[in-house]
Amino acid sequence: MDEETRVLVVDDETNLAELVATALRYAGFVTATAGSGKAALEQVASFKPHLIILDIMLPDFDGFEVSRRLTEGGSQVPILFLTARDATEDKVRGLTVGGDDYVTKPFSLDELIARVRVILRRAGHREESHNLLSFADLEMDEDLREVRRGGDLVELTATEYRLLRYLLINARRVLTRAQILDHVWKYDFGGDAGILETYISYLRKKVDRKEPPLIHTVRGMGYVLRLPRA
Repeated sequence: MDEETRVLVVDDETNLAELVATALRYAGFVTATAGSGKAALEQVASFKPHLIILDIMLPDFDGFEVSRRLTEGGSQVPILFLTARDATEDKVRGLTVGGDDYVTKPFSLDELIARVRVILRRAGHREESHNLLSFADLEMDEDLREVRRGGDLVELTATEYRLLRYLLINARRVLTRAQILDHVWKYDFGGDAGILETYISYLRKKVDRKEPPLIHTVRGMGYVLRLPRA
């Protein structure tokens, strides 16, 4: 199996950094975040990312300086600059100081992830195969698009499949309703947030027909895929 693909997201906007990191995790990457240039350099040393998504405007020194210091230190990790700046001179500077691509805010998460994959392929790094997701006796084969619980086939609709996949990727982690709606429905649910509760109910009837139940409600927060607590 290939080594896990690690991506470091550097942005002083905590909510944005976590949004990007969560989207990348959903796409199969292992992620870490940093909110300053100093923290970014520390994370590069400890986390050893295969790619850095790097904001230019940081509270201590800017992303260009982070890139320069990494290059001087012998680092060859690819960098995708992510910033609100859209001036041509900024783009040129970003690409001449070691950046491999440049994305301006606001941006599409799907486009960002596609650019990440292109950069990694260009760098000769192959992503880890994530064709089989599993937790307890629940398995999802992404090649066959099949789900089995205790060896028995579970028939799911396309939306139920996406919802279960997101829960599986984040097993044991509590996901908020907003996170799930964003990554499963992309906010395309007509403003009816109750659609999530409806589909959770559908999934429970199919996936949790066998004991023990795996899909749990965390009151006031969201949902989590885990074993029942004793």
